[in-house]
Amino acid sequence: MDQHDDYDSVGDGKLSLALLIKLFLSGVQVVGGGVAGSLSLIADSIHNLGDAGAILVAVIARRIGCKSADKVMTYGYKRADILGALINSVFLLVVGIYLICEAVGKYFYPTEIDGWIVLLVAAVALLVNITTSLLTFKAGARRDININAVFIHSASDAIASLVVIVAGVLIINYQLYIFDVIATIGISIYVICNGAVLLRRCIIILMQGVPGSIDIDQIRAALESIEGVKRVGCMHVWQLDDKKIFFEGRILLNGAEPETVKRKIRVALRHQFCINHTTLETKSSRCI
Repeated sequence: MDQHDDYDSVGDGKLSLALLIKLFLSGVQVVGGGVAGSLSLIADSIHNLGDAGAILVAVIARRIGCKSADKVMTYGYKRADILGALINSVFLLVVGIYLICEAVGKYFYPTEIDGWIVLLVAAVALLVNITTSLLTFKAGARRDININAVFIHSASDAIASLVVIVAGVLIINYQLYIFDVIATIGISIYVICNGAVLLRRCIIILMQGVPGSIDIDQIRAALESIEGVKRVGCMHVWQLDDKKIFFEGRILLNGAEPETVKRKIRVALRHQFCINHTTLETKSSRCI
């Protein structure tokens, strides 16, 4: 087993532990929210249950993504990670909208809330969410868009728990039950914003759009400044997954030796734009 496989198994172990913790926390929050009559606790429990599903999707997508390329999937299976992140982002949007609808209903039909139960369960949730955030971060959030999605879920849960704690304190001290509704709406808006950002990122990759970090006009200018290049046309820049960026283009040469120019272009793309996968077509006399 090579180092990459070791890394994947360790990451999967951390994700699996985070999954079990999230499921346990969701159960505690559902019971606590039902007993206390707190919608914000139940909202947070649904959010955490969604995160458990997100972690499960991440583990499955991660395993599929590690499969080697074959005759059917010649690029490999890395886009399974993107599909997993896409599912997670859509779920975030659905959950956020649902919670806002529930909060509006709670506003018009308020009920008494036990602030001490809200405070206690939210404090436990905060500790758990910080733990799962650390686990998912160490599992590879910096290098994997799907695990990064799970990390965002967990980190947003920690923030949501803080909001619920504040609501609990206000309910205990001032009987301001409206803050349970406000906390729910705040959590929902945060969830929707995170889901929208992640969804846009996934769609750009799946639609083979130019990555946000790349300016195609800068690429054209950089390549046309290379000695021997007269013009660059029919450029395409896209991502296979969240790491690999591809470039394809037609190069009109100015009497230079094609292979020499291609080497210079590949060096420029690699050093200036972190593009390591290129397909170049050269022409020596006709316009592109």
